[in-house]
Amino acid sequence: MQRTNRLFEIIQILRGETRPMTAAALALRLEVSTRTIYRDIAALQAMRTPIEGEAGLGYILRRSYDLPPLNFDPEEIVALRVGLSMLARTGDGALQAAATRICTKVDALRDEADWLDVAPWGAPLDDPAKGCVSKAALRQAISDCRKLRLLYRDETGAETRRIVRPLAMIYHLDCVMLAAWCELRGALRHFRTDRMWEAEPLDARFPEQAETLRALWREAEAGAPVPAQPLS
Repeated sequence: MQRTNRLFEIIQILRGETRPMTAAALALRLEVSTRTIYRDIAALQAMRTPIEGEAGLGYILRRSYDLPPLNFDPEEIVALRVGLSMLARTGDGALQAAATRICTKVDALRDEADWLDVAPWGAPLDDPAKGCVSKAALRQAISDCRKLRLLYRDETGAETRRIVRPLAMIYHLDCVMLAAWCELRGALRHFRTDRMWEAEPLDARFPEQAETLRALWREAEAGAPVPAQPLS
């Protein structure tokens, strides 16, 4: 039995038990050694699976636990690792940290594929000293439907201050773009995150308009003309 399937089976067995189950009993059920069960339990606990107990006393799964989809096949795990590795190209530090945490969990499911690598070059990392604001903060503003006050420098170095309504993040190979409704221009605009020198979240929010603006942006991306217009 593959380790991924065995971890899945351990969770399934413990979910069906009302009393702690020893490693020896699990080992007998799964036809492996008790040492293998100890390693598997440690791996599941490292992935924050709420298994309680210890060697010699037995293990029990907290009743409120809802099983996540752990049962990946080998090709799915490789695809997952490639996708997670490519997050290094986004320059989004928060997403990269999340990807590292997920990779740790994937490594606990099966041996790490140390033959697999993805070139790390791509969008610059978040660095205010170099004109890169926090991409995590931009994503939060989108989620909160919160206006931003930008200090932006275009490709010529010309500097503008404007208030925008952030709508979406677009991850390109060499940069990340923020799609937003620009109140200065009264139109949809795209802003490179590496040209933002400030992105201050404001108290003003726009939840009633967010979906309408996002629909306009999708139409524009599909090639439909979206004329500039005032927006209250």
